[in-house]
Amino acid sequence: MATDRDDEVWLHARHEISIVELASCAGLSEAEVRELVEYGALAPADATRWTFGATCVARVRTAARLRADLELDAAAFALVMRFLERIDELESRVRVLSAQAPEPQRR
Repeated sequence: MATDRDDEVWLHARHEISIVELASCAGLSEAEVRELVEYGALAPADATRWTFGATCVARVRTAARLRADLELDAAAFALVMRFLERIDELESRVRVLSAQAPEPQRR
């Protein structure tokens, strides 16, 4: 009996996946992933083997859903990818700064 979790994979942040795996996870073709690389929206961790860091999977999947929903062309799709990456970076900085900030004193 198949479940909704049959296609789930646990990816460690330092794990690398192939272009085929990334395309499959995101519902894209290899050509579309290569196009994202050409536009500078996605960078392979290893350009000779065309492998990518597992941390980009969620971002690529989100962008792919937005692309389908909004019917974006390749250039707009790449722009969305860059925006999502920037949002991830900024949220990470906020978490770090929040952890460093002293807790306010209660009266």
